[in-house]
Amino acid sequence: MLSVLRVHLPSDIPVVGCELTPYLLLRRPDKTVTNDDVPESAPLDGHFLRYKWWVESKSSYIRKIMGDALEGERYRIQSDRKVAVCSVHPSELATLQCLGCVKAKIPVAKSYHCSPKCFSDAWQHHRVLHDHAASAINENGNEEEEIFGRFNSTGSGVIRSSLSGSASSASLTNGSTPLYPAAVTQRSGGETWFEVGRSKTYTPSADDIGHVLKFECVVVDAETKLPVGHPNTILTSRVIPAPSPIPRRLIPVSGADMMAQLDLDGRISSGTFTIMSYNILSDSYASSELYSYCPPWALSWPYRRQNLLREIVGYRADIVCLQEVQNDHFEEFFAPELDKHGYQALYKRKTNEVYGGNIHTIDGCATFFRRDRFSHVKKYEVEFNKAAQSLTEVAVQTTQKKVALNRLVKDNVALIVVLEAKFSTQGADNPGKRQLLCVANTHVNVPPELKDVKIWQVHTLLKGLEKIAASADIPMLVCGDFNSVPGSAPHSLLAMGKLDPLHPELLVDPLAILRPHSKLTHQLPLVSAYSPFARGVGLGLEHQRRKMDITTNEPLFTNCTRDFIGTLDYIFYTADSLTVESLLELLDEDSLRKDTALPSPEWQGLDANTLRSSWRWPRK
Repeated sequence: MLSVLRVHLPSDIPVVGCELTPYLLLRRPDKTVTNDDVPESAPLDGHFLRYKWWVESKSSYIRKIMGDALEGERYRIQSDRKVAVCSVHPSELATLQCLGCVKAKIPVAKSYHCSPKCFSDAWQHHRVLHDHAASAINENGNEEEEIFGRFNSTGSGVIRSSLSGSASSASLTNGSTPLYPAAVTQRSGGETWFEVGRSKTYTPSADDIGHVLKFECVVVDAETKLPVGHPNTILTSRVIPAPSPIPRRLIPVSGADMMAQLDLDGRISSGTFTIMSYNILSDSYASSELYSYCPPWALSWPYRRQNLLREIVGYRADIVCLQEVQNDHFEEFFAPELDKHGYQALYKRKTNEVYGGNIHTIDGCATFFRRDRFSHVKKYEVEFNKAAQSLTEVAVQTTQKKVALNRLVKDNVALIVVLEAKFSTQGADNPGKRQLLCVANTHVNVPPELKDVKIWQVHTLLKGLEKIAASADIPMLVCGDFNSVPGSAPHSLLAMGKLDPLHPELLVDPLAILRPHSKLTHQLPLVSAYSPFARGVGLGLEHQRRKMDITTNEPLFTNCTRDFIGTLDYIFYTADSLTVESLLELLDEDSLRKDTALPSPEWQGLDANTLRSSWRWPRK
């Protein structure tokens, strides 16, 4: 007979909006073991599996309010541990709430902390929330009334539903009306469980925050519809809200007139477009072995994909270049989801001469553009493996061809897209002329010891772009994760158009593929997008300059893991045909180190300073 051997969840901490799908190990009637589902529509030997999800509820939630001071602010002590979770450490229950956040109408989920030390340690980062929300504070109101007036005056201690945010009391009970329908309940050990789902998968909602979930699986007789044997059950930790990073602004860099370029809804005006580049970290690389400091639930793909989508869509860029996008995730998630937001999708999967895993989980580069802003003209796919084969045919001795290919073949690709603007560029000599834009998207993933291969791949890409530029008067953007720090040979080649023959990285060239060194040049007038922060002066720019390396004109970092911090990701543009209007504000290291490093519950990708810039074709 069919039986359940094991039930477990990929993570025992459920997160709002992230579906939960338990892993089941079954023994079939023939004694073989499987993890295939056995639904009622396809019973096995007269039996199928029935699933139920339950949420634990209690009659009331009580908060005790206590005043104290820290850096001039107040925090609230909570007496019931089920009310909320810490905004800094989402796996910990909250015991404090910053009343300054409540007063400033900051989302209530960000006001919670697990201990006074947590609040103190996070203060420098936390106070930024207050600065951003200062204009929302009602200075004419009475502070005590404004804060404490939100609570019930009946003495019951129940918070009124006027509290905003994911930890709103709308998700609680008021002592008489249950949160879930009373018709389907279960009592166990003095606690009440409400049924919330009858499928294998369940997605926690905001109403579940602070509650424990229970999954139940039982073998059922297909004829009688009665359970056979005892149910298998598993309990989760309390549901937590999905942490979200603080919104970041576009900082104008080319003059005060930039503010005039914004439409009433905050979008960039017709003459300007925006682009972002982001290494989202492929799920196949997001392992607990590599990122042991990140909670397992925050590494799970169901959690990460929702947060990545929210972040990408929230930036509202006209062009989006993503790296490390798994093939199956592109087809099943990113392409259809971004299509709903008006984006057309293009994708280039990495080649698989080296990759030995499932072809569906191999990653690649994805480029999206808004259909109302651009139309697709042409697509070029660069496979560095093919370029390597061509190179070895003409430049490597026959006896070394196999060795050369083993060194050069790394499966990396680049996706080059030519787009046509559907809006007025305000800068073309001929107003009726088609305004084209070339966008290159790549991920140069090469081991650090193979410096010659990395330089060769970047040079190969640039020579291809040079050919496109020679065929048409077309502005260019080169985006991607180059795994190269500022001052390295690949970065110098991109930014300077040539390499110093004495550059130390040129010493690594066992195949002589970089010789003569004089050939390592290109004619594209490329400039790094974030260099205006290092050069600029004015309101808001000085704060960003402190996050820049003025010797390289690059951000201090885009990648921040436990063992490395530095800049690896770039957007380059042709300075003779595009003008930078604004740049996404940079993050500081302290704001990331509170979660140790990337990835984290707040930031799911590897590119912490998700690069986003806006451009305008220059007026002539």
